[in-house]
Amino acid sequence: MTQGLYKIIENYKIAKDVYKMILEGDTSAITDSGQFINIKLDGLFLRRPISICDWTENTITIIYKVVGEGTEKMAEMTDGVLDVLVGLGNGFDVSKSGDAPLLIGGGVGTPPMYGLAKKLVAKGLKPLVVLGFASKDDVFYEAEFKALGCEVMITTVDGSYGIKGFVTDAIKQSGKEYSYFYTCGPLPMLKAVYDGTVTSGELSFEERMGCGFGACMGCSCKTKYGNKRICKDGPVLVKEEVIW
Repeated sequence: MTQGLYKIIENYKIAKDVYKMILEGDTSAITDSGQFINIKLDGLFLRRPISICDWTENTITIIYKVVGEGTEKMAEMTDGVLDVLVGLGNGFDVSKSGDAPLLIGGGVGTPPMYGLAKKLVAKGLKPLVVLGFASKDDVFYEAEFKALGCEVMITTVDGSYGIKGFVTDAIKQSGKEYSYFYTCGPLPMLKAVYDGTVTSGELSFEERMGCGFGACMGCSCKTKYGNKRICKDGPVLVKEEVIW
């Protein structure tokens, strides 16, 4: 983990209430897709944890949804610097992917799937990517995943775009076998994926956090192997250790 000031390079809207921000600074602490950063915002006590979508040697791309005071402040920023903790969490293990990985993202659980897809494609794999949204206005990054060479299926709850229904409906409809799955999204979706998948996999949990690096125990949860802190021991948990 590193802490530093990161310059805002870009920050713009890409879907309904969803923004893409690119920060410039040290990325040496980022080791795996699925990790996150923790942003300090003026006037707010707790930092805001945001998953990493993509990164280069000197830039970090994040995608966030405006859901409260903190993200409202972020959406208004066009320049300046942010105090950021970088390289938090454990991330996904690509060594377990097998030959036919399945990536499942729900809403703002989609961004970490992009960084993961890049790593899997770099291994010579072609992941099946299933993304779930509420409606057409909420859909983002479909073209970016396709540009990597991934097969992409989109679902919307209201049927305004792609397959009507949920990500589990698309997985069944695809009829494809998969070797391992990776997923990130809201808790009801994670539970549905857990129940509906036939292989092992990894689930990234979205959780309210205090410190972001394991000191305060504010985001601890029970697993089959004892209590784990989502910010430090997670946010990625293996299917077999999850307790619902």
